Amino acid sequence: MYYRRFGKTNLHLSVFSLGTMRYLASPENAIATVQAAVKRGINHLETARGYGHSEEYLGQALLELLQGNSPVHREQLYITTKLPPTGNAKEVERCIDESLDRLKVNYLDGLTLHGINTRQHLEWVLDAQGGMQGINQALRDGRVRHLGFSTHGSLDLILATLNTDLFEFINLHYYYFFQRNAEAIALAHQKDLGIFIISPADKGGKLHTPPEQLSQLCHPLTPLEFNYQFLLSDPRITTLSFGAANPEELTLLDRLSLLNNPIDKNNSTAIPLPQETINSLETHATQVLGSEQCSQCYACLPCPETIHIPEILRLRNLAVAYSMTDYGQYRYSMFENAGHWFPGMKGNRCTDCGDCLPRCPEQLNIPALLADTHDRLKGKSGRRLWE
Repeated sequence: MYYRRFGKTNLHLSVFSLGTMRYLASPENAIATVQAAVKRGINHLETARGYGHSEEYLGQALLELLQGNSPVHREQLYITTKLPPTGNAKEVERCIDESLDRLKVNYLDGLTLHGINTRQHLEWVLDAQGGMQGINQALRDGRVRHLGFSTHGSLDLILATLNTDLFEFINLHYYYFFQRNAEAIALAHQKDLGIFIISPADKGGKLHTPPEQLSQLCHPLTPLEFNYQFLLSDPRITTLSFGAANPEELTLLDRLSLLNNPIDKNNSTAIPLPQETINSLETHATQVLGSEQCSQCYACLPCPETIHIPEILRLRNLAVAYSMTDYGQYRYSMFENAGHWFPGMKGNRCTDCGDCLPRCPEQLNIPALLADTHDRLKGKSGRRLWE
């Protein structure tokens, strides 16, 4: 396992962090999963109040892991939980104390404001007499050591939140197949924030179960290995979420070539950019999509019907170019069903008003492409995993 400095927190985290949203089958399964992760060198265990029994199960796992003459000590593990942004200071302190009790620890290495996704969430953060008053008290008395935020929001909102200078780390979406937040990565690094990438396997493209065409384009890497290597070739990125559902899934780490290269393990920045695979993917997409490829410039927004045009067309790019239809259906089903976590209307809400057309530098027939995407990807409505 490699370790990287988590920005101004000065914690040195494993490049994979154990996400605990999927290990909920039983307390015994959760305990075994945590033990398997720590055995492989993972030292950052990340949970959330919103993940069902996740905090409680992690607390039980920590009790077992740290008991007696265990070679693992509390100060060797970094525990982070997340709570939703709120304007109520007393509620924030109550939630922090409840999380500490569930986790069976007397301090949190990290506390993440979970989902600064709207301007109202940011306003709550900026209100010094609101929820931040409770967080600042916990920072002063040592119940919380470092503060960060997670976000599914727009790039503008992410940049505005970074510019508050209230945080030491950020959890965000950024993958080979979604590079919209590159500017946020750059700003976070400039401000010396730790950078934690959310769900690179699942939300990064359902890469555990890739289509055959994508597998062929990424060969000799698997699509999952390619995405991990793309991310970790960037020394600004500290750690990637690895949301194992059980101990067996962690055996994937044993097979990752990027963790087994004969390089100096104190120099994790030596992981190379998989440029040959990038070239292959880019060439193929250009050939297949031709004049219908959306460049993700976002100039088409805002849409009068609040359709998230670029995201819908990104999913179309992936489905057409790489046969990533299953992933496209999974993400497309979230529109109109996940609130501020995945905002925007579906493509069939387009009224053909033409408002977006003169703003598109590629001169795409956006209404026709939205209709085509809806036909390709419509299916059952989806919700977030723990809802």
